[in-house]
Amino acid sequence: MNEKRSEQVGVRSRGGSLAPGSVVGDGRYRLLAQFGIDERAGAHLWRARDGQLRRDVALTMLVGDPADAESARAARRTLERAAHAAKFSHDGVARVLDVLSLGSGITSGEGLLGVVVTEWTKGTDLIDLVAEHPVAPLTAARMVQRLAEAVERAHHSGLVLGLDHPQRLRLTADGTLRLAFPGPLPDATLRDDVKAIGAVLYLLLTGRWALPGGPAAIPAAPHAPNGRLVPPRSLVPSVPAELSSLAVRTIEDGGHGGIRTSAAILQALGLAAEAEERTQLINAAGVKPDDDGTVWTTKKPIKDRARRRKLALGVTVLVVAAVGILAWLGMMAISFFQDNPNSSGPAINVAQPTATAAPPNTQAAPPPVNNNPPPPGPAQPGAPVKPSSAAVYNPDGDGDNTSRAKNLIDGDPGTTWRTDQYNQQFPTIKQGVGIVASFDDPVNLSKVTIAGGSPGTVVELRSADSKNPDLNSTHVLGSATLNGPSTDITLPQPQQGQYFIIWITQLTSTGGKYQSQIGELTFLPAQ
Repeated sequence: MNEKRSEQVGVRSRGGSLAPGSVVGDGRYRLLAQFGIDERAGAHLWRARDGQLRRDVALTMLVGDPADAESARAARRTLERAAHAAKFSHDGVARVLDVLSLGSGITSGEGLLGVVVTEWTKGTDLIDLVAEHPVAPLTAARMVQRLAEAVERAHHSGLVLGLDHPQRLRLTADGTLRLAFPGPLPDATLRDDVKAIGAVLYLLLTGRWALPGGPAAIPAAPHAPNGRLVPPRSLVPSVPAELSSLAVRTIEDGGHGGIRTSAAILQALGLAAEAEERTQLINAAGVKPDDDGTVWTTKKPIKDRARRRKLALGVTVLVVAAVGILAWLGMMAISFFQDNPNSSGPAINVAQPTATAAPPNTQAAPPPVNNNPPPPGPAQPGAPVKPSSAAVYNPDGDGDNTSRAKNLIDGDPGTTWRTDQYNQQFPTIKQGVGIVASFDDPVNLSKVTIAGGSPGTVVELRSADSKNPDLNSTHVLGSATLNGPSTDITLPQPQQGQYFIIWITQLTSTGGKYQSQIGELTFLPAQ
């Protein structure tokens, strides 16, 4: 029965021959593309298709000879650690779905010692990210800070993540680093995770890997004649001294001032990132530092937030009181000159009416009662609110042009995002593709304006409960066919939510090909 099923899905992998189209895991997982090899553990990193649940997954496949007792023992230790991590949940680590071992999903003829199955992480390879040029220092610090948070959480749970190989990491659509291929080495320690964080920071800042066992695609970090690691600042002068020192102190074991724990590096990363932000603000403001590198001020800034709030409140009260007194004095002066007949000011000749005017009616008439009020219409939209992020949403696999999704919320309709080009219309090839917009806080959405869209594209506005939900769990709020410079989707009633999806159900057809483009998304809450 199993053999018949594997013949339908693809060619069974025999003797450790791994290639796209091969099937592993008792015929369940069909290999799609390889993303790297961690030679230290014989771990082959693949993207695969789960034939039963019809979803993409990540496979960390431990290749080796089952007859080699030492290799089998090391693989069992790695699988045990991966199984323990199945209960761990953090955005910075792909969730472990299954662990296959010899006799339990893996046969001896497959040339495998085990497989760790995790959810697939959409995004970009870390190696591709640094292939052209290093990452900006502040961006690198924030990316590593998020990864360090995952390490700190795992270490509190007694888990070693094993992220000391760059091909195990991926950059998600929202710009965060994620351990996409878990499966720590059998002898990996908490200290190895900490050193790996420093090595990732070093890689982002310089494009070089500072730990042993890195992939051939990345150059190794240089060392000085005394054996010490060359600081990133020596390779890239624009790297701030704080970040450069932090990377070296985290990686190297000897010397004073070294960083040994995830909590320590997380704190140091926060301080370094804040220092770089201050530097950027100072540079943007055009403030010139003194010769010693400090910025001259007449007084040390007050850092007590409570004191600053009290000071601001006191100033506000004084301003309001002053305005009130001035207004009262002005009214008194006007009243004095107009109503006082004994005023010493110049006489004012006011023409008197020929008839005595009726005294004004000081009681306003009651408003008319409308027994048949019109039905309530759509809420009037207020000022646009910008999402905190925009990412490609594709439940059927990788997103289309994920790096350009941010263009849809940059305020410029001329910077666009487009889908891949397809030979068939939706839903023949897949259900659709979309953009998920995330807000820091829930918004009471009233209308969405889609600018620069391809005419004929059909879209739905959907609400979701997360950044990457199951499509069946989302709710359709409205739909439209894009036409003209911009298209509005106005909701009959405002919808409260934090995540909204512009879901493309039909692409624009051009010359027998199918592709759509969008320039800008504007979200307007109810007034």
